[in-house]
Amino acid sequence: MRLILAIMVLLGLSLPLHAQSGALPEVPKATGEPHPEGNEYWRKNHMVLLRHDRDLTLREGEREEIQASLQSCFDCHTVRDEAGEPVTVSDERHFCRVCHDFAAVKPDCFTCHRSTPSDNVANRLMAKPEEPNSIAAYLERLKALEASEAEASQ
Repeated sequence: MRLILAIMVLLGLSLPLHAQSGALPEVPKATGEPHPEGNEYWRKNHMVLLRHDRDLTLREGEREEIQASLQSCFDCHTVRDEAGEPVTVSDERHFCRVCHDFAAVKPDCFTCHRSTPSDNVANRLMAKPEEPNSIAAYLERLKALEASEAEASQ
């Protein structure tokens, strides 16, 4: 039992050392304004946010109300090579690949979507929690709906 406790203590003490020694991914710095909801919110919810846009665009045919998209992500999160050209997802320095490789997750977004920014900046607005059509507002309504459904089923 003492051996197990000693191993757990050693592992617990070594976690901060791993983080400092580069065991965690080195995420490229963004170039734009911080997200209104905060970076941690986007790290945790990026797939929900991307699915929301997919549903608006593909299932509802809405293109005017899109608040965030892969292309808007690239406005701030493009990684450039030594020649100043954007790297594609085939390059391990690509913004998306840094974390996805670390987590051993292979996103399939780029089988259809480009992995570099395009020159077309139409419909690339950052989500704003105070706007009723924003992604953050949508997620709040979704949570409220789920809570009311859970309450009704009890």
